[in-house]
Amino acid sequence: MNTRIFHLHALSALHVGTGQGIGAVDLPIARSRATNLPLVPGSALKGVLRDEAKEKWHVSEDDIQALFGADSQADKENIHAGAAAFGDAHLLLLPIRSFAGTVAFATCPFILQRYARDVRGILPESPKVPALKDSASVPDNTVLRVSGSQIALEDLDIGSETSTEAKQWAEHIAAAVYPENTANSEAWREQLCQRFIILPDSTFSFLADTATEIRMRIRIDRETRIVKEGALWSEENLPAESVLYGILAIDKSRHSRNTKSADELSALIPAGETQIQIGGKHTVGRGLCRLVLSDDLTKGE
Repeated sequence: MNTRIFHLHALSALHVGTGQGIGAVDLPIARSRATNLPLVPGSALKGVLRDEAKEKWHVSEDDIQALFGADSQADKENIHAGAAAFGDAHLLLLPIRSFAGTVAFATCPFILQRYARDVRGILPESPKVPALKDSASVPDNTVLRVSGSQIALEDLDIGSETSTEAKQWAEHIAAAVYPENTANSEAWREQLCQRFIILPDSTFSFLADTATEIRMRIRIDRETRIVKEGALWSEENLPAESVLYGILAIDKSRHSRNTKSADELSALIPAGETQIQIGGKHTVGRGLCRLVLSDDLTKGE
């Protein structure tokens, strides 16, 4: 089995929802049950990439079925699971409104520790995760400070300390999100590094609950041109510039007419950047993303 890492960079507000909510928001985004951190289910990516394979990857129908599973309607006698297993995309960077520098790209030690564990052996060795107490950790070239060591995010006033670890993590993540073949990659990397911040776990958890984007939607009556009765609802979105990551594992083919190995099937999925649209609300501009897939492979039995 081959394992690859992908990063999902939201270029517009991203709504991958749960269908309905029981709280104040009518249509909340999907979140992890244990941590309540936003995520994008692997199933949301699988369907989109299957369409990409048909339209842009120039692979055969047998290879598509080997990778993504059989079309039960087209070939009922050859039902099998796909060789590609898409993991959920977990939150890595959350953009937060900042008084200085416009926006901060925030993460926390818990997320970085999980990220380092998940990408071990796929990306270059991860930096050390700093131990934080009450203050944040930032690179030495930060543009987020408003006065002295103070940083103002949303309605929070947070002290900060400069650390080598923060700079190393900023450069590590920036290199993964903006690889060398990305247009203006050096400028984008610099922008991310200057606005990178590692927050204490409790502070980040609070912002992950309260700093997502809530939009109100209405439906207009075509005849009267006023809001239809009861047609007012709220939608939660991950804000544009959010970054998530996940794991893609590729096994050997289970297709009866396709005997390709994990290496051969993995080679069919192009590395680098692909622009996709995922989640709901496509027609109102939600879900436009960059999917950046590594070409580094780990091989197992």
